[in-house]
Amino acid sequence: MKKDICPICGGVKTESETSFTANYKQGVIIVKEVPATVCQQCGEEWISDAVATKLEEIVITVKKQRQDFFVAKYNNYSLAS
Repeated sequence: MKKDICPICGGVKTESETSFTANYKQGVIIVKEVPATVCQQCGEEWISDAVATKLEEIVITVKKQRQDFFVAKYNNYSLAS
């Protein structure tokens, strides 16, 4: 099994979680426990295209709802909310 190496520092990347924050004109959106790959050495984070797509959909939905402040856990959020 090949290790996933960080292109920034050469450290080992592992599966983990991170938080995502989006600031926009009307407020702030925070999504916690977002699946990510994180470098154990420098802390740089990467998210997959599928995760990025879901985060984008969350941001669009929350903006349409005109919420000033929004916090959710990634796996507990449904776009039907």
